[in-house]
Amino acid sequence: MQLLKQESTSLIDIISYRSQSQPDRQAYIFLQNGEEETASLTYEELDKRSRAIAAYLQPWKGERALLLYPSGLEFITAFFGCLYAGVIAVPVYPPKRNQKLSRLLSIVNDSQAKLALTTSSILVDISQRWQEETDSLTQLNWVATDKVEADPQDFVPQLITPESLAFLQYTSGSTGTPKGVMVTHHNLVHNSECIKQAFELTSDSVSVSWLPTFHDMGLIDGVIQPLYTGFIGYLMPPVAFLMKPACWLQAITRYKATHCGGPNFAYDLCVNKVNAEQLKTLDLSSWDSAYSGSEPVHNTTLKLFVEKFRDCGFQEKFFYPCYGMAEATLFTSGGFKQSPPIVKWVQTKALEENKIVDVTHPNPSSQEGTKAIVGCGHSWLDYKIVIADLESCELCADGQVGEIWVSSASVTKGYWNRPQQTQETFEAYLKDGSGPFLRTGDLGFLHDGELYVTGRLKDIIIIRGQNHYPQDIELTVQKSHPALRLNCGAAFTIEVKGKEQLIIVQEVERTYLKKLDVNHVVEIITQAVAAEHGIQVYATVLVKTGSIPKTSSGKIQRHACRTKFLNGSLEVVEDWSENPQYKSGFIRLQDEVESIFNTFAKKS
Repeated sequence: MQLLKQESTSLIDIISYRSQSQPDRQAYIFLQNGEEETASLTYEELDKRSRAIAAYLQPWKGERALLLYPSGLEFITAFFGCLYAGVIAVPVYPPKRNQKLSRLLSIVNDSQAKLALTTSSILVDISQRWQEETDSLTQLNWVATDKVEADPQDFVPQLITPESLAFLQYTSGSTGTPKGVMVTHHNLVHNSECIKQAFELTSDSVSVSWLPTFHDMGLIDGVIQPLYTGFIGYLMPPVAFLMKPACWLQAITRYKATHCGGPNFAYDLCVNKVNAEQLKTLDLSSWDSAYSGSEPVHNTTLKLFVEKFRDCGFQEKFFYPCYGMAEATLFTSGGFKQSPPIVKWVQTKALEENKIVDVTHPNPSSQEGTKAIVGCGHSWLDYKIVIADLESCELCADGQVGEIWVSSASVTKGYWNRPQQTQETFEAYLKDGSGPFLRTGDLGFLHDGELYVTGRLKDIIIIRGQNHYPQDIELTVQKSHPALRLNCGAAFTIEVKGKEQLIIVQEVERTYLKKLDVNHVVEIITQAVAAEHGIQVYATVLVKTGSIPKTSSGKIQRHACRTKFLNGSLEVVEDWSENPQYKSGFIRLQDEVESIFNTFAKKS
């Protein structure tokens, strides 16, 4: 049975509809360790449990509630319990042991949360770890929702309108301090309809998601979309996938999943970690929408994945590159299902000048100075996507690079308690007065209606007047030697004597830590960057496995990495500078270089 679009004005309407029309149908199944089915919820069970939690939460209507949950279904019932009660959910993740609490404290203080919902086991652990922590944490009202025994019948329905605030989605903080995006019920319903139409989802679709539920992609596509469209959603812990990527593909095989995906690095991980024996167990022929989003989509990754899993039934047309962001709820653009990804080859030099010059050679990958950009589809429903000139705010011509601006009913209300930043980001107007638009902070261009994303505005590297995209430099570095970990490096600049200089910080594979020929690796990195990008590397720092600063969703935090470089707190394996006298100064700031690095720190 399908939910008619006009019937749904909020997620509460959708839960009620499902529980009444399909009470016994499975909504979610949890796979412990990515394999064993250990918990499940029917629509009726989901509705009753959510109403029970809502009955308990009613006195806190309008307040913010942190949701700190391990992987499992308890998060889902707590999230929908908040929606029923009119409590504004704030999904976050429980910090790991010995992990700094700075991000969590920032979110607590910014959201002015009064409640913290979690499980009884997490609550015991938290009370032991945070006994002497700040007032921000100890003064919260802590609730273990798995122990709530309120009667669902005691719940008094709340007035929920399309414009009612559903939750705060805190941004990843990859380019700054996390901000709480205000997502309404209407935003969620509209974006869910966009996703449903773009991916041609039906009640027969099946998803398997390892994405964390505190992240917008994991929450909206992994949890809300199955409920909205009425298909079953299988969930597994993110760590299960990261430790054994094959378990995700094996679950897709076992349940004949159709709609699954993640960031580009997930496909890289599958290519690098799934072995020959595991390949024999896979049948990926059912997987007709393998979406890739949240970070740049690399053509090389797509090709390698298709090549490795072709004999498992995977086809190139299954790939679905897409684009989106929390400020637009989630999904912004995507292509047509069952159409192969559109790849545009351009001249790198022209791209550095914000121009697009096509490569006409029949084998563009063999040509120097070329770059493949994967298209991220087109707009859906009422979405309008424009490219704005960075200086004049005029509409860019087709094929000209500028900032991506969007408008849609999916665009959220702004940032919680940040009116100035909300105005700057959500109320942009073109020079001709058209708007308002959401400024995405991403660079890109349109060609024949297809959106191509080229990088982040804040991360762009400018050396000698030329624009360089850090992700391109990072990929060049990581491809130059097998000792260098994929998706685990940062390229940024510092100012040295009035000039911007390129810094490379790169993780080393654990298996190479004790046998690394540093001089050889650094020489290869330097040559590769010079050949591919025409830039001299000022300093290269090789760091320990797992030490590059990343957001909770796996994005490289280049600004945080730059700060660690400047204050000497990187976990260094070895470092190198074009000035030999500065060698080994990056970790301890020895006397001979302390003054110059203090200068850098002040300027940063």
